[in-house]
Amino acid sequence: MYGDAATVRKILTELGNTWAVVGLSSNQQRAAYGVAGILQRYGKRVIPVHSKAESVHGEQGYPTLSAIPIEVDVVDVFVNSDLAGPVADEAVAIGAKAVWFQLGVIDPEAYDRTRAAGLAMVMDRCPAIEIPRLG
Repeated sequence: MYGDAATVRKILTELGNTWAVVGLSSNQQRAAYGVAGILQRYGKRVIPVHSKAESVHGEQGYPTLSAIPIEVDVVDVFVNSDLAGPVADEAVAIGAKAVWFQLGVIDPEAYDRTRAAGLAMVMDRCPAIEIPRLG
């Protein structure tokens, strides 16, 4: 419902390779860590965004999206649903091309706002599951 196949494909193949992963820390037990590694294996540059601003998978981390000094193509969101809307709004503000809410991250109002701002968006899906399916 919140991520048709065409939008999933467009985000993963056409909108750029710089992904800011919000909620990515050096905690290897967290899903964000594994997903970020898979994205890197598929050629994506993964920028960690976490309050600790840790370096992860060889990339410098930043405390917020707006602190990232380069253009971000896709914002991948690994935060609780009640915190996801402001992240989507910040993604719009920094000029990202797409927002991806991970499995279990659901905010229909944020989805509508983000799409209305012209960004591609997928919600309640995982790029690490979707990208190998592209073939």
